[in-house]
Amino acid sequence: MPPTAADLAGRTFIVTGANSGIGRVTAATLAERGAQVFLACRSVGKGEAVAAPLRAGGAKAEVLHLDLADLASVRGAAATFLARDLPLHGLINNAGLAGTRALTRDGFELTFGVNHLGHFLLTRLLEARLRASAPARVVNVASGAHRSAKGIDFTVLREPARSPGALREYGVSKLANVLFTRELARRWAGSGVTAYALHPGVVATGIWRRLPGPLRWLITRFMISPEEGAGTTIFCATAPELAGVSGRYYDRQGESTPSAVAQDDALAARLWDESEKLVGLPP
Repeated sequence: MPPTAADLAGRTFIVTGANSGIGRVTAATLAERGAQVFLACRSVGKGEAVAAPLRAGGAKAEVLHLDLADLASVRGAAATFLARDLPLHGLINNAGLAGTRALTRDGFELTFGVNHLGHFLLTRLLEARLRASAPARVVNVASGAHRSAKGIDFTVLREPARSPGALREYGVSKLANVLFTRELARRWAGSGVTAYALHPGVVATGIWRRLPGPLRWLITRFMISPEEGAGTTIFCATAPELAGVSGRYYDRQGESTPSAVAQDDALAARLWDESEKLVGLPP
């Protein structure tokens, strides 16, 4: 059954990276369906360019400054939202990047730091509010690229990417998204907060902007649109039939089987523990 107008009225969502691509479509769709949506963006100006037209149309949309490459910014964004004393029914960890060789402000490999560590910390800082707002959902936008990763080398997470186009590091970060979802579901079982990882499809978005021109052209040539790509994200965030389901992986608005490595419970538990240490959270 297709969603009805305002079927999400009274619900509150945060969407990271909501100023462009899949995040923009996701945030707009949720807002147009009646939800109060916080567009968590590194550029407040770009976020406002999306939020303002939504508000002009009667939707509830606000910008929340968030730089996932800076853990202090992540803490600040969480504190700003919590100070509003609002419920949180959905956290959509959508933002991501690829194709760069650099470090985060805190000294982590940039792709892993943004795609996993920043979102890990944000989710944990909002944990109590999510639990208090249950039923609530955490949606992690991963990628089929997780299948290229054979594991996680925890000894190189403070070094810039080494592979061509940083594509190997991108695959590792997406593996971390799937493992994080799996472990979150295990640790938060019975809380009323459920978690979902997904492959949005190979989407032509700004995530590929840092790749060298010829490689970017080759990779993006046959990609789908952000509108198509947002479908599975919105499905995981809102579909009634997923209520109570947690820790699974989705593709094309249906459950899919992730790689064998992404189903390694010991690796998922280790990633959680190591991530806590890296972002400075108590065990």
